[in-house]
Amino acid sequence: MNWAERISPVVTSIPPSGIRRFFDIAAEMKGVISLGVGEPDFVTPWHIRESCVHGLHRGYTAYTSNYGLLELREEIARNIYNNYKVTYDPRREVLVTVGVSEALDLAVRALLSPGDQVLIPEPCYVSYKACVILAGGQPVPVPTALENEFRVTVEQLEKLVTPRTKALLIGYPNNPTGAIMPMQELAAIARFAKKHDLIVISDEIYADLTYQGSHTCFASLPDMRDRTILLNGFSKAYAMTGWRIGYALSNPDFIAAMNKIHQYTMLCAPITAQVAAVEALRHGKDKMEKMVAEYNGRRHLMLKGLRGMGLTCFEPKGAFYIFPSIRETGLTSVQFAEELLKTEKVAVVPGDAFGESGEGFVRCSYASSINNLTEALERIERFIKRLNESG
Repeated sequence: MNWAERISPVVTSIPPSGIRRFFDIAAEMKGVISLGVGEPDFVTPWHIRESCVHGLHRGYTAYTSNYGLLELREEIARNIYNNYKVTYDPRREVLVTVGVSEALDLAVRALLSPGDQVLIPEPCYVSYKACVILAGGQPVPVPTALENEFRVTVEQLEKLVTPRTKALLIGYPNNPTGAIMPMQELAAIARFAKKHDLIVISDEIYADLTYQGSHTCFASLPDMRDRTILLNGFSKAYAMTGWRIGYALSNPDFIAAMNKIHQYTMLCAPITAQVAAVEALRHGKDKMEKMVAEYNGRRHLMLKGLRGMGLTCFEPKGAFYIFPSIRETGLTSVQFAEELLKTEKVAVVPGDAFGESGEGFVRCSYASSINNLTEALERIERFIKRLNESG
């Protein structure tokens, strides 16, 4: 039997993650410095891990409510209010998920009907388009550019909105570019969403990793709370990637719809991880801020180093990625990444993995030690020099 013929054509049409491809190659090579996967190099702070151990000792090994531990939902709602002055009912408007990835998947599946269009500014996280396609929707890429620091504009959105457009999916601070959106520009997008009666899915997983100014929560904008599906989690800011804890906040009817899918697939997020998330929100701010300060120092190191070797690179103001242009080398994004990995053993991700507008760039994660980043910069500079000499 030919199993390839039995696989859903929708699944077959979706390419594998461009991030994971280079991560898998790098994992099989010795001496590689990986700037590929967006994972903090910090271990989850001890007090957070200890809360999990303590919970296990107390026998916390059972299912929780499908919605998640009420204690955690209360802390999430309190945190959102304290930071952004947006109020959510922890009993009806908060859903704890298995990472933000599940929250995104549930959101688009609960929202979209076959053929519904979703506007997605690019470059963007690799899961956005795939999740929309798997939900039966049609992703509509909205290209952004280096010249505007990869910020999407209302003018761009107006050119692509149609009567079939149902939602706008945004993620700022942005993965892969590190771009942020000033409040006044987000407010203009909010007015656009209201004008066209769109739902906004706002992925704010990097909200706490904002280095200049303060993060604007999309739901805090005028008239946007009840038009927004707000997604966030613990992976990046609290160095809790493997714990797989995220959450969604929205209208109670919509959260109930998301939960309907969640209860038939995941049932609930792991209780031990939920206990750890409670501890992170209650007592993890100081440790989180120290990690963010460390990322900020690395951000400056990478920006100076990449510009110093002649690469055009705008200053990322959020997340922990930098997105240099490699157009000057004459190589495509994939060629550059493959040659760099083969000759200098530095793994970066080709920009086109994040959409067509990412072609001509590569994503470098600076969620790595200063020593690794310094060595990686030396290897990249050596690679660039050889390209210049041979060109």
